[in-house]
Amino acid sequence: MPPPTGAGDEVDWAAAEAEIGTRLPADYRAFISVYGGGAIGHDLNVLLPRPAPGPQWEQPGLTDETATLRLNWRHSLNRAGLDLDENDLLSWGIGSSQPDQLGWVTIDPDPQRWPVLAHPRHVNYREPSWQLHDCGMVTFLLRLLRAELARCPLSGTALWGRPAPFVHWREQQRRTTATPPWCSG
Repeated sequence: MPPPTGAGDEVDWAAAEAEIGTRLPADYRAFISVYGGGAIGHDLNVLLPRPAPGPQWEQPGLTDETATLRLNWRHSLNRAGLDLDENDLLSWGIGSSQPDQLGWVTIDPDPQRWPVLAHPRHVNYREPSWQLHDCGMVTFLLRLLRAELARCPLSGTALWGRPAPFVHWREQQRRTTATPPWCSG
């Protein structure tokens, strides 16, 4: 999944981490530096650490989606025996075509040890709807795209074992508002 030309976002990490209230994992920081925020295929959005003004609308940051992740955790009945405090959850990604949620469990003081928590929202209700993966964000994404996890951690299987192009968030916004070629003229 090569980064598109001009991808990557410059981030004032000290300010972002002060706003969030915690240090962030090195693999996430590296991902944002190389790729930036945006979508893998049409199925998974990686969030920026803090909101950014965009050409069409503000791009959300981690804390924007963390409130939703925590709310869903609080009201979920199918946690598969996971005993976590909602305040220890921090979102880093959301499903684009499905309302899936991806985040970290931030219990460990070392962010390099934060496991990924996946919440596929449309799953077989006999199975746990929350999945804990003992790896960082980038390793989780690699295992998803290579189908190396025990099961697909998302509602849809479009990315399961199928790498897809990365589209930076500014390009997403440009495409959303661009006039289709068949409408011009």
